[in-house]
Amino acid sequence: MTGDQAAVERVPVPVPAPGGEAFRVLLVEDDAGDALLVEEYLSDTGLRFRMHWSQTLADGLNRMAEEIPDCVLLDLHLPDASGIAAVRQTQAACPSAAIIVLTGMAESRSGAEAVAAGAQDYLVKGTVNGELLDRAIRYAVHRKHAERTAARLRLNEQRAQENRRLERGLLPVPMRTGSAVATASCYLPGREGALLAGDFLDVVETPDGTVHAVIGDVSGHGPDAAAMGVCLRIAWRTLILGGHRDAELLAVIERILVAERTSSSLFATVMTLSLRPRTDSGDARVKITLAGHDAPLLLRRASGGRATSRHITAEPGMALGLVPGLADWRTTAVPLPDSGSLLLFTDGLTEGHTGPDSARLGTDGLMSLVDAAPPMTGRPLVDHLATTAQEMDAGRHQDDIALLLLTW
Repeated sequence: MTGDQAAVERVPVPVPAPGGEAFRVLLVEDDAGDALLVEEYLSDTGLRFRMHWSQTLADGLNRMAEEIPDCVLLDLHLPDASGIAAVRQTQAACPSAAIIVLTGMAESRSGAEAVAAGAQDYLVKGTVNGELLDRAIRYAVHRKHAERTAARLRLNEQRAQENRRLERGLLPVPMRTGSAVATASCYLPGREGALLAGDFLDVVETPDGTVHAVIGDVSGHGPDAAAMGVCLRIAWRTLILGGHRDAELLAVIERILVAERTSSSLFATVMTLSLRPRTDSGDARVKITLAGHDAPLLLRRASGGRATSRHITAEPGMALGLVPGLADWRTTAVPLPDSGSLLLFTDGLTEGHTGPDSARLGTDGLMSLVDAAPPMTGRPLVDHLATTAQEMDAGRHQDDIALLLLTW
């Protein structure tokens, strides 16, 4: 190459060359004189480099297979390839390498077309000097690095959007046909940006007017726990619709958990109940089966519209998967008032802190939150309870939270 040696201002650019390693430069040029000039200009730069010279594209592609270059200086007129086709073959063979095409004085348009096709820059033979080549290589490598980073970010965002759509599709939609029981829920995964977690809940109303509900918590965090939670929820719904109830239902769900879990230490706490808002005798009644889970709270409306709460006593049982096959679950039948609500919740709510010390909210603290809540019902009430508990915890206990309110 020949041309003016006009000074070109050097602009410092961050370059992804780890640990000060030399740039790996591959020159694909069939003219020995031009190749010599390129090597001389490289020697005049401030770059640390290792250059390999190939006279054909085929030889250059073989060299790329042996060692991935940081930058390819590519002549657009080679014995075995030319123009945009040479650029595309180089890109296909080495997607991570920056490409700078070399064109003649009358071929600047070809250089622009090469950049449009994916090359990072072009240089016109006869105008190149050491300063220009220095800057071109630095910018090209940096630009290629930025392009690949942006592409990975776009791919990650696309995957995140697909995951959100998938998770949204797996969230439960209560199966209710009557209006005797109203439902409201709040579901807050502990994982940032997630829609699903290891906590799960669901509601199904069967043709006899009974409203069945489940709430559970799979041990651990992350996508594995979330996947197991979805699996158990769908299994519960299927079994309820198939006529399974109480301890028999939990025994089948435990078998599914044991078969599907990725670790023998994984377990799940579950509460399942069947609510009859009206019975032949006129009294409301609920049947509760516990597997390592807290019993629900009974909420009543007091004067002024505020809610009051009290414990419901139910027979405790072992969490699913701790001792497979033990099946020690017992169902407790509890009479209910003519009107009221049952509040189901997971321990992500009650295990949160109540201040800067180590005190936890607990079930009694949750009851205090219910009793102190402004007059409200349904979704506003469960949102208020979850928000208040999270504010008290101030981010100290990162766990999933699920609440379900059944009101008749």
